[in-house]
This record gives sequence, C-alpha cells and structure tokens, in this order.
Amino acid sequence: MLISVYIPLAVTALLAALAPRLSRRLAPRTAAWALVCVALVTTVGWAGSLALLAFTRIAQIPEVAEEGRWSVPALRAEDPVHLVVAGGSALVLLGGSACLVCVAVRQVRHLLWARRECARMPGGSELVVLDEDAPQAFALAGAPGRIVVSRGMLRCLGDGEREALLAHERAHLRGRHHRFQILWRLAAAVNPLLRPLAEAGGFALERWADEEAAARVGSRRVVARAVGRAALATASHQPRALGLAATGGAVPQRVRALLEPPPPRRRLPIAAGALLLTLCCAGLANAASDSDQMLDDAHWAHCATTAGHPGAPAPDGFHGGLDVHCGHRLRGERGEHHASGADAGRPDH
Repeated sequence: MLISVYIPLAVTALLAALAPRLSRRLAPRTAAWALVCVALVTTVGWAGSLALLAFTRIAQIPEVAEEGRWSVPALRAEDPVHLVVAGGSALVLLGGSACLVCVAVRQVRHLLWARRECARMPGGSELVVLDEDAPQAFALAGAPGRIVVSRGMLRCLGDGEREALLAHERAHLRGRHHRFQILWRLAAAVNPLLRPLAEAGGFALERWADEEAAARVGSRRVVARAVGRAALATASHQPRALGLAATGGAVPQRVRALLEPPPPRRRLPIAAGALLLTLCCAGLANAASDSDQMLDDAHWAHCATTAGHPGAPAPDGFHGGLDVHCGHRLRGERGEHHASGADAGRPDH
C-alpha cells in the first residue's frame, strides 16, 4: 500500500492539469463524456486513497480496534503511513465531504427552483417568449424543460440566427447538459483540483450545442453569427437565470471553432486518458487489498493474543474471548500443525 495508495492521487493531479487541454482537441460531445468519466473515476480514486490513508491511523484508536478486534501493536508494526500524512488525509477528506454536502444542497435547490419556474411559465409549448426589451436566452431544466427567450433578444437576430439560437438551447435540453454540470460541480467540491476540469466541461457543453445547432440549420457561419450577436447583446445586461445559455463559455473561441471545419475524431487522447484511469483504478484496488491484508493480519494477532498462546493453536474446548472467525482460524492453524507433524513422521516409500 505504501506506493499504490498514492497512485490515484498522482493520476488525479495529472488529469486535472491535462484533461482541460486535451478536451479542446476532441469533438465536443466526446470531450464532455470523457470529462465525465475523468471526474467520476478520479473522484472515487481521490476519496478512496484519502480514506485508506486516514484509516491506517483511525484503526489504531483503542476503541476502534476493540470494536474491529484488531491488534493495535500489529497495526503499528505494519503501518507504513506517517501520522502527519494520515491526519492530513483525514482533514482533506472531511473538508471535501462538507463541501460536497453544501454543493449538493445548492444544486438540489436550483433544480427545484427551475422546475417551479418551468411550471409557472405560461403556455404549454417548449418555447417561452418574455415580453422584455433586455436580451435574454437560456434553457431551463425542468419536467419538461423550457427555452426562454426575450423579445429583445429576438429583435437582435435575423431569421436564420433565431433558428440557430433556438437549436442551440434545444440541444442543451435534449442532451440534459445540466446533469453534466451538476456532476462536475460535485466532483470539484470533493477535490478542488478538478475545478479547471469543470470549467473545461462547461465550454465543451456549449461547443456541443453549437455543433448540433450547426447541423440543424446547415450553416456553421450562421451559428457563429448568432452566438456572437447574442453575446454582444447581453454583454451589458445581467442574466436573469442561471440556466444554460448560448452566450455562455468563451464566446470568441466558440465563434472561431464554428468558422473552422468540424473537429476530427482523435483516438490518442482518449486512449491516453483511459490508460491513466485504468492505472488509477488498479492503484486503488491494490491499496485496498493491501489494507485488507494488513487488517487481517492484525485480526489474527488479536486472535492469538486472546487465546493466550501467541503464535500457537488454541486448546480444545477453549472459547472464552474468541469470536467465530478466531475460533475457525485457530482450529485451522492447529489442523495444519497436526497435519505437518503427521507428514514428518510418515516414512518415505
């Protein structure tokens, strides 16, 4: 466990630095799903490694050891983790857990608010036009979701650009992009290193909607103009809602990407990311196995000590202070001992 437990932490730090850059080289939809996989796996690896590091010291607390029937001296003898590392891991894990709860509550409240807003809006169609001069356009997740556009925004755009704007917002709803955002925010709450990944994910979602809108209207330039004009129109106005909007993300980079050919499919970044995620899972699995073996050895030491004969099998009929596992294991050791003695006394033929 001394080395393998740190592999998920190292992989998480590496992917947090590289994934945002690599995602811009991928097709937007592929990039969004790749970032979701990175967020899920690295968050589990990060939290799992911190938990294993912290548990090496928690397990040595006398009350915890008594409950788990472990030998504290045996754990101390096999424990390779320094007290400062274990304590720091526990603090980081507790802090991340607290942030996770706060962010989760905030996201639930926002979803409930969005559902209420969708239910309050007039009309039964997907599109809701606000009688306001301030230019606004966003997708509001609900059951079902709604596309909200103000008359001020519609006046800023031509016919083709309006179609592109609506296709963009419809892509957000159809792809349920708010779920991607929620997952990235929860992952960043557990691990602050993943905050750049969440920002890159938001850009990937906007690019995903841009590409779907371009396929819908049949012109990448029309979508680029719609995105640019909508962003300029809303530059001096405060958005009304925190929904997914066509003016979100880095608009100049989005316009530049739309004026270029569609991004090609690249397999090398996906293969490299998959290799790193596999390494993260393998490191966590190996560390968990080593930790389980360490606890098993400490439990066996506790069994032997409880029996009153450390390193020796328990006598017949002895049950005091032993649990079922200890009794079975001690009897197994005794059986192996007797079998080895019988084999030693048997003449060779």
